[in-house]
Amino acid sequence: MGESHAPSAPAPGAAAGPGPLPPLQGMAVVLGTIALSLATFMNVLDTSIANVSIPAIAGDLGVSPDQGTWVITSFAVANAISMPLTGWLTRRVGQVRLFTASTILFVLSSALCGLAPTFSLLVAFRALQGLVAGPMIPLSQALLLSSYPKTKAGSALGVWSMTTLVAPVVGPVLGGWITDNISWPWIFYINVPVGIVAALLTWSIYRPRETPTMKLPIDKVGLGLLIVWVGALQVMLDKGKNLDWFNSPLIVSLAIIAAIAFVVFLIWELTDQHPVVDLSLFRRRNFLVSSVAMSIGYGLFFGNVVLLPLWLQQYMGYTATLAGVVLAPVGLLAILMTPMVGRLVDRLDPRWFVTVSFLVFALVMFMRSDFTTQANFQTLLLPTLIQGAAMATFFIPLLALAFSGLEPDRIASASGLINFSRITASSFATSITTTLWWQRATLHHAQLVERLTSNPQAQQFMAQARAMGLSRQQASLMLNQMVTQQAYMLSADDIFYVSGYLFVAMVVLIWFARPTKAAMSAEISAGAH
Repeated sequence: MGESHAPSAPAPGAAAGPGPLPPLQGMAVVLGTIALSLATFMNVLDTSIANVSIPAIAGDLGVSPDQGTWVITSFAVANAISMPLTGWLTRRVGQVRLFTASTILFVLSSALCGLAPTFSLLVAFRALQGLVAGPMIPLSQALLLSSYPKTKAGSALGVWSMTTLVAPVVGPVLGGWITDNISWPWIFYINVPVGIVAALLTWSIYRPRETPTMKLPIDKVGLGLLIVWVGALQVMLDKGKNLDWFNSPLIVSLAIIAAIAFVVFLIWELTDQHPVVDLSLFRRRNFLVSSVAMSIGYGLFFGNVVLLPLWLQQYMGYTATLAGVVLAPVGLLAILMTPMVGRLVDRLDPRWFVTVSFLVFALVMFMRSDFTTQANFQTLLLPTLIQGAAMATFFIPLLALAFSGLEPDRIASASGLINFSRITASSFATSITTTLWWQRATLHHAQLVERLTSNPQAQQFMAQARAMGLSRQQASLMLNQMVTQQAYMLSADDIFYVSGYLFVAMVVLIWFARPTKAAMSAEISAGAH
């Protein structure tokens, strides 16, 4: 704890002094934007691309599908642990060096995942991939902001947000297509050329713009507690449904460990002189409100992104590709509207944009809550298309609120922390949504079966089935399949309906934030350095 905290000598090519650098010009800003967007897209894509490939991976490597989900869990746990460390690592290493090193290691770990000869090694390499991926998203955001003039900070955030919106939707579709038409290792191999290009471009463009570094002590206790509570929480969330939640001694144990370690972590980090995670950021009202709003809002969005293709594939007869097509149009309006929002967010109160976002999200959820098993492709597509407008007005204004008034040297920490909160919320949402879907479907199934005993249409169906030569058992099985389809549809409608009201309630939350001024963009731009 007694190390010197004086800035170290700048690396070759580093900027002299801590003052803000001028924005990039000409082709440099274009190539820099492409490089950072590619790296972000690749990173976010890997959070979802393996999901649909689990059966193929498990079959090839000789494990059960339940065991196969560790491919997802290991990445999520490691990623969640490393992301909030971004601010501390940046002060030790520098933004450009840390981002480039993370991208290169991500490429290496991706190749190792594809080459893994055993399931144990695949899980280990996925954990490594998640670990090195943590700083990439916050730093891509910070570097992108430093590339643009302060008057275009909103536009820079807009470019960044598009990559994080489209990738989770593309991931399952691309993963399914690659698994069906090539082989599952290629869901990892495709990262290699993309990552190499992103790393080379980033290093060549941003190396002279390196940030100053400091010799900071390592908060070993805080780091250890972070690993324990985040690891226990993520494993609990990923395995809870398969293990019947709190009926499982393992899940109960993980919940207790996570809760105790989290409380001790909070106390330690808020009182330690050099915390590994800067929790004091939550003392700022705008950062707190924005973090909570983004976490809940993104969690609701992500939970429904998981639910919709599950319902379509399992109970509506859609292929993985077709289900992906239903989700894909979310990017259309987002891409068209995001540049406009980026320009206007510096001039207008960001809270109004977020209000519009939550109300449009609510509208989309209420539209989906009317879905039936007879819903045609156009009916399913329309809410997704409208949802693009909500996404365009979601990320940029919330980030603008979160970063407003922050000191320049705290932007990297703030970005890492808010993205950690968002990703952790998506893990919660996935577990809660899939569990509620199953529980509500079981309830609806029981209620529908009760009504069938006195339903003349059910009796007529059974008679027609018997007349077609089916046995009573076969006819009953067909009827039960129809009831199950209706039950899961009604359960999905329930979740959509509740999600809509939660988005409406979120409108009240966002107005607890203080209004920002046009000067916010200057603070963001300066902080990115």
